[in-house]
Amino acid sequence: MTDVTASPFPRALPRYREPVRQRGRTALIVLFVLIALAGVVGGVILSLTAGDSEGTGLSLFYAMIPLPLLWLVYWWLDRYEPEPRRYKFAAFVWGGVVAVAIAISVEVWAQKAFDLSEDATASFIAPLAEEPAKCLFLLLTFVRARRVIDGVLDGLVYAGIVGIGFAFIENIGYYASSYTGSADYQLAGAEGATSTFIVRGLFSPLAHPLFTSAFGIAIGLAVSQRSKIARVLTCAVGLLVSIGLHALWNGSLSYDESGVAFVLAYLALGSLLVVIAVVAIIARVRQVRVLERSLSYVAQRGWIHPAEIPYLSRFSYRKAARRYAKQNYGKVAAQAVARYQRLASEMAFLHDALMSGRSKPDGVQRTYALLDEMYALRPLLRLPPALHSTTRHY
Repeated sequence: MTDVTASPFPRALPRYREPVRQRGRTALIVLFVLIALAGVVGGVILSLTAGDSEGTGLSLFYAMIPLPLLWLVYWWLDRYEPEPRRYKFAAFVWGGVVAVAIAISVEVWAQKAFDLSEDATASFIAPLAEEPAKCLFLLLTFVRARRVIDGVLDGLVYAGIVGIGFAFIENIGYYASSYTGSADYQLAGAEGATSTFIVRGLFSPLAHPLFTSAFGIAIGLAVSQRSKIARVLTCAVGLLVSIGLHALWNGSLSYDESGVAFVLAYLALGSLLVVIAVVAIIARVRQVRVLERSLSYVAQRGWIHPAEIPYLSRFSYRKAARRYAKQNYGKVAAQAVARYQRLASEMAFLHDALMSGRSKPDGVQRTYALLDEMYALRPLLRLPPALHSTTRHY
């Protein structure tokens, strides 16, 4: 299947450059790096409001604890058609810095302008300020680069990462406030910060991602709609649902001292989270079928060898292919296989979209450019011996 008599491997693979690059990409990357640095400074300053080194350390430590697990969840969802890392980084930065800054500005202004109580601000103004601020990233990403968000799973991934970033910075403030023992917290010091962490970091770490997921699903559905009016209406409904879920959560905490409303809201949102998880898993399984179907069509056209399909579509075989290349031909061979797999996945999903009649910016040009990149890797490609057919025929 591969030519083992090809020229020796180079010491390293050439750096990969996307065949079709967006204008202003470098400037946006620099801008978000600067915003991220400002966010780091802001997060540290926020933690310092705890008053001493113990409170500062606890605020930062507790806020970071859920991050690895939350990232793992969305990394798992995003494995088959990985989104560009720069966009995922930008989503986290937007949620933690830009969305927080917008939301705080609106909330402070509204509270002063309308002389609102803390409960009213949290229940009504916070959802109206925070959800549009978070969802704006997905909307701007869709407008700037329609090829980035091309389905429900992509919408869920970006919505979740924005929510993680927002919750991370917000939690630092909550832990610092609970450490100082403000009026909203019965305990103070380490006990206060720990009790708040149990509620926010252990029992509800997915609250903000869940709220924003409604809009993520909506914008993922809007991608496949040809009518602009239908797209706008779908996104509007998604935003309203995000706001409503957030208001339900905050209102149950603010206006029911008995805790019954909070328990009911918690159970309702927990059930919704399970539903969204099921939707995400179904969408992920569908990606496998789409990938196999598209690769089968591509093989029929002679663009790839049919024996490559298992090593490009199923995670167990993909991993086995990389391991085989590394054990028999070295690290660079494994890197070549990994890049070939990524290119093939992107090409296959793009090809399927075009064959399904969906409009993709520069779709044909990008498809052929990705195939060219795959062909360029063939002299270095070392795949295991061919398997018996494990893919469906379409």
